[in-house]
Amino acid sequence: MREEIVFGPIHSRRLGSSLGINLLPEKGKLCNFDCIYCECGWNKDGREDKRIPSADDLRKALTAKLEECAAKGIGIDSITFSGDGEPTLNPAFPEIIDITIALRDKYFPNAKVSVLTNATRAGRPRVFEALRKVDNPILKLDAPTDELAARINQPQGEYHVADVVESMRRFGGDFVMQTMFLRSSDFDSSSPEVLDGWIEIVKDLRPREVMVYTLDREAPAADLEKFSVEEMTALTRPLSEAGIKVQIRG
Repeated sequence: MREEIVFGPIHSRRLGSSLGINLLPEKGKLCNFDCIYCECGWNKDGREDKRIPSADDLRKALTAKLEECAAKGIGIDSITFSGDGEPTLNPAFPEIIDITIALRDKYFPNAKVSVLTNATRAGRPRVFEALRKVDNPILKLDAPTDELAARINQPQGEYHVADVVESMRRFGGDFVMQTMFLRSSDFDSSSPEVLDGWIEIVKDLRPREVMVYTLDREAPAADLEKFSVEEMTALTRPLSEAGIKVQIRG
C-alpha cells in the first residue's frame, strides 16, 4: 500500500468513514517495527522514497481534501493517522496534530481525530502531549514480552514491552489498545504464553476500549492464519467479564 499525504475517506472496520493521513514517504515505508502481518509489506521493500511530508505539506493537503468533502457532502467519522509506517516518526508530528485539530474543528467538528501508533515513542514528552490531544490515541500491543514481540513485531532497534506499558499507563486509561490476533508457525495469539500475559496487562491498564482484530489483507509473511470473530470473542471474554469494552473485528 502506498498512500498520498491525505487519502480517502475509506470505510474502516474500526472507525467508520475514515479520512487517512500518511505522514511518511508516499512511495516508501518508514517504521521502527517490521510486523509479520503489515499490509504495507516489509521495510526492506519500501526504501525507494525517503521524503517525509512537512507540517505545511499536511496543512495544504488536508485543507484541500476537507473543503472537497464538505462541498460534496461526503461524511467523515474519523481523521486517522495511519499510512505507510509509524506516524510519530515524523519530526513534525506534534505540530501536525495541532493543525489537524484546528482544521477538523473548522470543517468537520463532529469527526474524531485518531492516531494508530505502535506506542514506541509515546513516552517522549512532545509525542505524549500530542497524543493526549486527539480523540482516539490507538496504541498497539500485540504481545506481553520482548521475546514474543520480537516474533510478531520485529522491532528495529531497542524495544521493551515494559517501557511501552508504562507509557500507556500515563494515559490513565484514556486510550484505546489495539491488538492483532493471528497464528503462524512461530506465534499464536491464543497460546497461554501470549494470551495470559496480554490479558493481565490489559486488566492492569484498563484502557477505555480494546480493539482486537485479525488479518484482513495480504501480509508479507507466508504462513499466517486469521482468527474468526467467534474465536476472538471467546478468547477475550475475561476482559468483557471484567467490564472492559472489547471491539472485535474479523
